[in-house]
Amino acid sequence: MSPFQAAPAPVVVLAGTEDSLADAALRRVRDALTDRDPALEPHRLDAAGAAAGDLLEAVAPSLFGGTRFVVATGLEAAAGPLAADLLAMAAAWERYADPDLTLVARHAGGAGGKAVLAALTALPGAVTVDCAPLTSERSRSDAVRAYARSLGAAVAEDAVSLVVGALGQDTAELLAVTRQLCDTVDGGRVTAADARALVAGRREARGFDVADALVAGDPADGLALLRHSQVQRVEPVLVIGAIGAKLRTMARVAAAGRGPAASVARDLGLPPWQVERAQRDLRRWTPEGLADALTALADADAAVKGETGAFPAPYALERAALAVVAARRG
Repeated sequence: MSPFQAAPAPVVVLAGTEDSLADAALRRVRDALTDRDPALEPHRLDAAGAAAGDLLEAVAPSLFGGTRFVVATGLEAAAGPLAADLLAMAAAWERYADPDLTLVARHAGGAGGKAVLAALTALPGAVTVDCAPLTSERSRSDAVRAYARSLGAAVAEDAVSLVVGALGQDTAELLAVTRQLCDTVDGGRVTAADARALVAGRREARGFDVADALVAGDPADGLALLRHSQVQRVEPVLVIGAIGAKLRTMARVAAAGRGPAASVARDLGLPPWQVERAQRDLRRWTPEGLADALTALADADAAVKGETGAFPAPYALERAALAVVAARRG
């Protein structure tokens, strides 16, 4: 089940390492339960601090009835009182099953706590919410759309692209900005103009994003991305490594001579798409230019690693970036 479809159930298992998705799912369950009972508060237990019997007492039916909302976290711990209580509860589920009980169990991934996880997911009425990381642009775009739908709003496709492009792999911020946009339109449709107004000037700047802009010969965009990478605390050696890897691939493809990308890729052991891109980039580069750019990168690499004291790391990076742009032909 998607985190944005989570709803109260006898047992809701939040499984996966992405805490922001687990938080979104938990918030949906909590909001649905507090709609029924505004005074309801979750009874929270964590594997690190729970004592024996705490969970069994929390889930046990009350003499006076009423809704019970129990949140158990840290299930990835392989053992301990909370794990033992959960296994005991699962083994005697008919004693604890109750329409007024919702147990949310958080397992943040890893090999630990697998027995508890299996016991809980096998219980009647249990649902598992997928909280795995969003590892692709498509999954992040899908998450923006799904989260907006869960908030009663819609997001135009160009707005989705702007948000994902600006925030990249930071899932927590991706969800926060999506919620902010949906609040702004109050159940309407988020447009590209809405998204642009909120995320203007914010771009993900990985080393390979910087490399693509510099090799393409766009100094303004390349330097802007380089400065974004510094704000986002991308290690300078990673940026230099990404630029160097791109230039070295171009040098290998140039040395292989002209030919179909598939054939060159097979000879060099590279993906065809990488060869196609290198061949396209090489139209604006000479062998001398590649050599000059790689020399400038080597100097910058030595500077950021402290091997020379010539320039501070940020300045050394900018000098290298400008040298790469200058080495490109026309």
